[in-house]
Amino acid sequence: MAFLEDTIVLLISQVIFFVGARTFFMKQLFKDYEVRHVLVYLIFSITLMLSCTMFELIIFEILNWLEASSRSFFWSVILYSLLFVVIVLNPIYISYSCISNISFVRADYIKSLTICVWIIFLTIFWKIGDPFPILNPKQGILSIEQLVSRIGVIGVTVMALLSGFGAVNYPYTNMSYFIREVSAADVMTVEKRLMQTMDMIVLKKKRIAVSKRQNLDKSTDTGVYRKGIWSMFNSIGSNRGQENISQLKLEISGLEELSRQLFLEAHEKHNMLERIEWSKTWQGKYFNFLGYIFSMYCMWKIFICTINIVFDRVGKKDIVTRGIEIAVHWMGLNIDVNFWSQHISFILVGCIVITSIRGLLLTLTKFFNKISSSKSSNIIVLVLAQLMGMYFLSSVLLLRMSMPQEYRTIITQVLGDLQFNFYHRWFDVIFLVSALASILTLYLAHKEPTQDLNDL
Repeated sequence: MAFLEDTIVLLISQVIFFVGARTFFMKQLFKDYEVRHVLVYLIFSITLMLSCTMFELIIFEILNWLEASSRSFFWSVILYSLLFVVIVLNPIYISYSCISNISFVRADYIKSLTICVWIIFLTIFWKIGDPFPILNPKQGILSIEQLVSRIGVIGVTVMALLSGFGAVNYPYTNMSYFIREVSAADVMTVEKRLMQTMDMIVLKKKRIAVSKRQNLDKSTDTGVYRKGIWSMFNSIGSNRGQENISQLKLEISGLEELSRQLFLEAHEKHNMLERIEWSKTWQGKYFNFLGYIFSMYCMWKIFICTINIVFDRVGKKDIVTRGIEIAVHWMGLNIDVNFWSQHISFILVGCIVITSIRGLLLTLTKFFNKISSSKSSNIIVLVLAQLMGMYFLSSVLLLRMSMPQEYRTIITQVLGDLQFNFYHRWFDVIFLVSALASILTLYLAHKEPTQDLNDL
């Protein structure tokens, strides 16, 4: 009876997650496109639903909701379902969609080619684990440890890249310190120069059209083109006109390049002017304050990752347990460790889950809106769903370290005998590289002197 009640609770939550995923798919990703393939939004919605259910089971574990046997069974079902979607269903449909869009492929060969491409994907997917110390002789070839370990390498890499870039980019885009001083007069000056350049381009194109018209009239004038010396002089005059047209085309090419740079400069100054106005609002001041906090977090994270890499160190205690120990031993507080450990873990994990899901979905939306088109939108959504499944599955691997020891048991049992320490070290390495590369790129972009467009 208890198992039936637990199943009903989980099914209701899954329905809510599925409806939310479908709403996000229709209202955000495909708001400008028509959904022609139902399986596309079903795969995306199911992937997001299963990912959210995994995080829900972690929260249930902390709160001790549902029966322990029920949670263990649901963990196995959800994990196997997500692995099936990420390794079998989604890659096959991505292959099918790509091959179907190739015009010269006959319809009779689409299914065969789809299977061949999927087998190639499985081979590459399996070979990913060879360079990394994630294999265990006790694990079978098709064991869940083998599959999760390889997905973890890809997912942790994506997580570390996004985290490193986000930790640097957020302060850069929200702190008033990085805003360049721009006035409305500067914007008007650039726009005026852009309009003058466009007028010059139009004028020179008119001169080319008039010159071509004159040459055409001369070529049709039978009285001009006669044998003898007059023919030679007219040929020389025609060559001079051709040289003028070539010179005008060369000048137009330079002016068009100048107009493109002026347009980009005007657009950048407009955006900077809007940022200046936004930074003066209460919301802008609030995000500016958060930018300083994220800057300190970024510096602290870079320092810790460097220490972990240099000394080959992995944290043994989660942040909740360490914080409670500091409060008890150093501050002399008399608190119930078990009670506060459970509630603080619940709040921390809840915040991590919400921010992870929200941050990834916002990133997917921006990425989709920039590169999608009416023909490629379905394939892009499937690729994003593939990355999303790997990302959230890897989040569980790393989230395990943020939980007290008593709450890690179920995750360890379900995921199997994985090299959890390797994934934390790998995350530190990729995060450090991503953060330093982002700092260097943004520094060069911010300090790069403005090109003197007058010389062009």
